[in-house]
Amino acid sequence: MRISRTELPSEHRNDFATMKTLLPYLSQHRWRIGLALLFLILAKFANIGVPLALKSIVDSLDASTVQAGIVVIPIALLVGYGLLRLSTSVFQELRNAVFAKAAQQSTREIGLKVFEHLHALSLRFHLDRQTGGVSRDMERGSRSITQLLNYLVFSILPTMFEIIVVCAILFTRFDIWFSVVTLVTVVIYFLYTWKVTEWRLKFRIEMNQADSIANTTAIDSLINYETVKYFGNERLEADKYNRNLKVWEKASVKSQVSLALLNTGQGFIIGIGLTILLIMAARQVVDGVMTLGDFVMVNAFMIQIYLPLNFLGSVFREIKHCLTDMDRMFSLMDVDPEVKEADDAKPLQSGDGDIRFEHVDFNYDANRDILHDIDFIIPAGKKVAVVGPSGAGKSTLARLLFRFYDTTRGHITIGGTDIRDVTIDSLRATIGIVPQDTVLFNDSLLANIGYGRPDASIEEINAAVRLAHLESFVGNLPAGLETLVGERGLKLSGGEKQRVAIARTLLKNPPILILDEATSSLDSGSERSIQHALNEISMDRTTLVIAHRLSTVVDSDQIIVIEHGRIVERGTHDQLLTLDGEYAKLWRLQQQRDAVVRVEQDLGEPLVQP
Repeated sequence: MRISRTELPSEHRNDFATMKTLLPYLSQHRWRIGLALLFLILAKFANIGVPLALKSIVDSLDASTVQAGIVVIPIALLVGYGLLRLSTSVFQELRNAVFAKAAQQSTREIGLKVFEHLHALSLRFHLDRQTGGVSRDMERGSRSITQLLNYLVFSILPTMFEIIVVCAILFTRFDIWFSVVTLVTVVIYFLYTWKVTEWRLKFRIEMNQADSIANTTAIDSLINYETVKYFGNERLEADKYNRNLKVWEKASVKSQVSLALLNTGQGFIIGIGLTILLIMAARQVVDGVMTLGDFVMVNAFMIQIYLPLNFLGSVFREIKHCLTDMDRMFSLMDVDPEVKEADDAKPLQSGDGDIRFEHVDFNYDANRDILHDIDFIIPAGKKVAVVGPSGAGKSTLARLLFRFYDTTRGHITIGGTDIRDVTIDSLRATIGIVPQDTVLFNDSLLANIGYGRPDASIEEINAAVRLAHLESFVGNLPAGLETLVGERGLKLSGGEKQRVAIARTLLKNPPILILDEATSSLDSGSERSIQHALNEISMDRTTLVIAHRLSTVVDSDQIIVIEHGRIVERGTHDQLLTLDGEYAKLWRLQQQRDAVVRVEQDLGEPLVQP
């Protein structure tokens, strides 16, 4: 299967770089982590004391102590043994309770940081990326943070600490070979686990990549549910999804088979090490060098070490998986925003001044120029329209004014201030837009209209509803403003969505307004109604109208005609008709089309039969 360029994994950051990114978020919880480590150490000391207490109990119950038929039950040792077991559990739970806030808060803060960073990236990044894959990377990466912290603090550190202490006990109390065999077994175990896990890592990366692509395919298909149904392409979508799942399945099978190899090798190493130690201990008991209690203690120590060590193999594997998942999420944070705010940027003081496009050039990539030497002024409080054929670069003007992109050459100023010298938030707060395709959130009408100004009161929202001529529509809904609009607003008609967009913009109340082909997708009846509302909201505002239908811009103070990214004509409607150039040609063509449509409506059938 061919994988798109945008979904290829980023250049692999090393594990140190990933951990370095994580550390600043943990440093603010130093005291919690320190206290958790203290409880961890106390729990491990209690756990190490269990075999020592067991040795004393076994020795006291040894047959040699009851030769006279008197059995002495070591009550104190038994109680101590029970208390050590209890202490281990209590300190572990205290450790969990103290560490929980540090882990969960760090996860939340990193997830929020990534989310904010994604919103700070340019429109180009989001057009090149597929949302489903990005959301999957965020989900896996956030989940892996908590898992990684738990593995490191609750598995790796305590196990290493216990191995060191146990080896020290074996070295001071018994033959040095007990410590040697234990350490050699541990070292071989770690080397084997590390090598095999590194080899298996590529299968995990393939799984993640295939999973992201499959998730992207599924989300894209479900979002476009209607289109799938229109063309009866359910089977096509299922086959596409299945192809992606097969790639995931293949990588997953490789991962599971290699996991079986890893676990088998780990069990083999531990089994040999434990057997050698027990044979050595048994021989020393027979030789009288060790007591039966010593044998039981060595066995208990080895079980306490090797059982978590066996689990540690899985932990090490999961740590590598977590680092891989986190790497992909942190790689998103490595992407630099294309549009950056100047260090000395100041808030835009007022949006009431002229808007000037000064010899602006722009291209989306070096091989495709979009705008060439665009130079015009929108006087304060006036309406200027930009018209031209599809693909001429009209909507790009709105994106540049919002600073979704920066100009390749030239400047855009508001009130004499270059928009690159002001804060992005203040710039975008000054501008409102009614777009050609209004996309709404899957929420209520109230939430979607209130999105224009989240702190607006219900009275202000109702006023915006009235001004946008939505009042009768909302009044006929059983749930009123609480009505859910569906995914991307699909429960509403085109005209209803446009009115919601107008209400949202009215609520924002910006001094600068952009109308980006706001009526191009509507029928003539809806267009007239929406156009009336647009004329009302653009009154006394500095307005840029981007239009395909010329009938919507005849009252503009100036009309700019763009063709192939260049200004070819400018003037009022009457001046451009008198000029009899490109605008006049477009006007006559649209008048002919409108006349045909009116005749067809009167006749009730098309003039040209198929």
